[in-house]
Amino acid sequence: MDRSLTPKQVAQAIGVSEASLKRWCDKGLVRAVRTAGGHRRLAVEDVLEFLRRTGRRPLNAELLQLPVVRSATSLTLEDSIRNLTDGLLAGDEDLALRVVFDLYLAKTSVCDIGDRVIVEAMRSIGEKWSNHDVEPYQERRACEICGHILSQLRALIPVSSETAPLAIGGTLSGDAYRMPTLLIELALREAGWRAESFGTGLPAETLCAAMETLRPKLFWLSVSHIGSMSEFLERYNLIYECSQKLKILIVVGGQALDADARRQMQYNAFCDSLRHLVNFVAGTNLAKPLVV
Repeated sequence: MDRSLTPKQVAQAIGVSEASLKRWCDKGLVRAVRTAGGHRRLAVEDVLEFLRRTGRRPLNAELLQLPVVRSATSLTLEDSIRNLTDGLLAGDEDLALRVVFDLYLAKTSVCDIGDRVIVEAMRSIGEKWSNHDVEPYQERRACEICGHILSQLRALIPVSSETAPLAIGGTLSGDAYRMPTLLIELALREAGWRAESFGTGLPAETLCAAMETLRPKLFWLSVSHIGSMSEFLERYNLIYECSQKLKILIVVGGQALDADARRQMQYNAFCDSLRHLVNFVAGTNLAKPLVV
């Protein structure tokens, strides 16, 4: 899908003259590239970065291939949690998408969107499901909608350079929870890393093969479900030994890692939130983090 826009499209979308937009491009205020014929083109993610940096809101978000968002006065986080929860339970993907993108345009970091809004909304839905106040299909549908939203947000986060450090991760066999590993990927990308989530339910052997082949600086393991603790530890130890042999930092996290589980594991860091993860990688000095 072509996500590049003409100066005229961008100018119409944000409510300025085309001449003004071109001047901003020439001054480097918003990034543009030239086609073979010498025409300017602007990537959607670069326009979005400009909007976030300057506090502008698009007048016509559809021209930017973005969901329609609110006015410049954003909702509180509590309002956002409530609206996101309602949208997810109702299967209203448009509403849920607007909540997340409104926060993102308001300069809310991926860490805070994940930790303080998405996780809280899903926790509320999980409690309702446990109390039989919602149907199982509603909880599963909410997870799927969140996955769709995160995929769209991923496409709008500027791509780090090839020289940025690489981080990879996912979940082990038997752990099908994909939202945490998707959020980790986005948070690290926003922090200046080249991050790749390999998804869920992966054998330890193939994760070791990925480390051997790609040689990342960091490997993350999201753990939302543990069946047999002994089997989990056997698989995890294989990953840990591989990471140490290759001098790769290993970070773990997830609701299934209680104090007893952690006592039986070795790792470089345990992070119980996206913010903790970003703070940890910032301290490694492997990548200069963006302001979040």
